[in-house]
Amino acid sequence: MARRHSRKDPYGDLHREEEAPAEVVVCWLCGRPTGKTIVWHHPVPKSRGGRDVVPMHPICQQTLIANFTNAELQRHGMDVEGLLANPNVRKFVDWVAKKDPDFTATTAKKQR
Repeated sequence: MARRHSRKDPYGDLHREEEAPAEVVVCWLCGRPTGKTIVWHHPVPKSRGGRDVVPMHPICQQTLIANFTNAELQRHGMDVEGLLANPNVRKFVDWVAKKDPDFTATTAKKQR
């Protein structure tokens, strides 16, 4: 009598799920889809009591860190529009909008 299923996979295709496309994670600052590297950023710094995290590109996080102090980030909180009101950040977001999700580059140092 012939076997109904192969020996290696006795259950056949019964328990295999179709691979769904991965959920697209969008950067909190620039709104572009994230690439392979996702940074989970605290909009309100942990040192200032922040607990929430948001997904960002590493280059977007570096830009925020270079342009704002922890106290300024605490004041803005989860308000992206307030951060984008800064001319340096707006210029960066407009520039990076045309780049690949995995694009990296050096960013400016803190301006203090």
